[in-house]
Amino acid sequence: MRISVCTSSVNDHGKELVSHGSAAFPIACYMDDLSASSVPWHWHEELEFALVAEGVLSISVGGSNITVEKGSGIFINTEILHSMQNGEDSPCLLHSIVFHGRLVGGSIDSIFWQKYLRPLLNSAALPFALLNQNIKWQKEALLLAERTWQDCAGEASGYEFSVRSTLSRILCLLFSHCSLTETKEPTKKALRENERIKLMLQYIHGHFSEELTVPQIAQSALISDSECLRCFKNTIGTSPIRYVKQYRLQRAAELLNSSTATVTDVAAKCGFQEMSYFARAFREFYHMSPSDYRKRHMLSKSPLMPSSSNISL
Repeated sequence: MRISVCTSSVNDHGKELVSHGSAAFPIACYMDDLSASSVPWHWHEELEFALVAEGVLSISVGGSNITVEKGSGIFINTEILHSMQNGEDSPCLLHSIVFHGRLVGGSIDSIFWQKYLRPLLNSAALPFALLNQNIKWQKEALLLAERTWQDCAGEASGYEFSVRSTLSRILCLLFSHCSLTETKEPTKKALRENERIKLMLQYIHGHFSEELTVPQIAQSALISDSECLRCFKNTIGTSPIRYVKQYRLQRAAELLNSSTATVTDVAAKCGFQEMSYFARAFREFYHMSPSDYRKRHMLSKSPLMPSSSNISL
């Protein structure tokens, strides 16, 4: 299985469109350097494990902002909005595993799905779970997740059996050690707000190169301007216009890193009409000019291969 960089595009409901693996073997593994580009807000029906192989990960998930250090990781449940950024001004390398529950649970009428997968996937109490290498069962889960990643990278004969087995053991650990019952169910208001923010993020991701205003963003979810501002503050932790600016800068960084377009063209494609403003905003966000960013990451770019320095646990 080829280890690659994960890119996020979403549909009209904010759901990620990337196909993770195949229908026959629904799993994909990625190695991402978040010092090159961040992962914007998105969600997917697959489960995800993100392991920090180098540096510090800053992740926003489930209404929380969390820092995850080298050697630790995080589990993200199905359909949970999340974004990832570099937590420090240094390389941040992730080993990510994204897979559909049916890889472990099989058909929905199997005991594996009914007894274990369904309660975990439907648990309002478990949007995510931090995995700390200093806690015994979590360290075991991290070791198993890294083994899964390496098995997918190596593709030794019969690796599919090993992958399904190790993922089953990890989910069994989560099922055994995490509370899957919630004494207080999410309110209708919270669920409605979550759906609204997904619609507004999708609108922004589809129109970021255009001029955007709060009324336009609010209209995409059929809500008032004030409700739009409140949703962004409660869920994303920033204003809609500031989020638009950050998303444009993230997309600009991706283009600088992956294309030969001029800096001026990159700025225009990402919704910046004034080059001076783009250069200033980019420097504030990435602490270097667009040209220096391109030089730094083009020089350091190399074929993505399995990391020789596994997570140290």
